[in-house]
Amino acid sequence: MMNDDPQIRSLIATLCRQFYDQGWVSGTGGGISIRSGDTVYLAPSGVPKERINPDDLFLLNREGDIVQRPTSDALKPSECQHLFYNAYNLRDAGAVLHSHSLNAMLVTLLYDDVFRVTHLEMMKGITGVGYHDVCEVPIINNTAHECELTETMADAMKAYPKSHAVLVRRHGVYVWGDDWKQAKKHAECYDYLFAAAVRMKQMGLDPARMPEATL
Repeated sequence: MMNDDPQIRSLIATLCRQFYDQGWVSGTGGGISIRSGDTVYLAPSGVPKERINPDDLFLLNREGDIVQRPTSDALKPSECQHLFYNAYNLRDAGAVLHSHSLNAMLVTLLYDDVFRVTHLEMMKGITGVGYHDVCEVPIINNTAHECELTETMADAMKAYPKSHAVLVRRHGVYVWGDDWKQAKKHAECYDYLFAAAVRMKQMGLDPARMPEATL
């Protein structure tokens, strides 16, 4: 049975405004999707995220079929739909965030296939990652159209089952969690780590190298 929760609708609108203020979803890019049971809430495509209203959302089932549309016929579902569903189907995620953060984009220019950092405190905010571990996020190449990333993103998720994100070169990052709170926490921690890695490399430091005291 379709679950239409007005609180989730309002939450997505609020989070989109917050992410806009953080510089993650400017220029209508990026977004967030939340799953509640078998109902997936999806924002429209090409709409300024800071101006999304709760009534602008699409509701889909677990198979990706649209079961409820916004009141405006001019709105189209997010082009990120298939990529969000990678996280729902392969990770049983409860929420997925797509960020166009400058930190996420820049870090993809400094690594080849995998982002790696170690011994940074904010790593502990990523589920299953400790301070002494190596935090890894796969990087896939961008394409002209977002939906064309679906297969390569799925392959990267399978190759790195411990990662809660996939970076897209010269584009941004997809981050997920068991629920919206975990997805938001992961996105914030990853963004900090991306920024730290960019700065460390500017300083001539290797973010993936263990500190001298631990060698």
